[in-house]
Amino acid sequence: MPPFINLHDAKIQLSSLVDRTAAGEELVIAKNGVPWARLVPIVSRGQRRVPANAMQIEYSASDFDTTDPETERLFSGGCA
Repeated sequence: MPPFINLHDAKIQLSSLVDRTAAGEELVIAKNGVPWARLVPIVSRGQRRVPANAMQIEYSASDFDTTDPETERLFSGGCA
């Protein structure tokens, strides 16, 4: 029988419980000592997604993230 985890504890430790199930462990989440849900690992996640590179961008300008002063002025409420 898989170990029981109290619902309150499961809320607090969800990330670590997911890690445990991903490693192959099965857990039962209980509310007031009564089993309500079972957390199980997924057997197969399928193939890893490969980006399509639909836009075929090979270059980004070095100032790509630099903001334009005129645009900043407009967004900060400064009108012409």
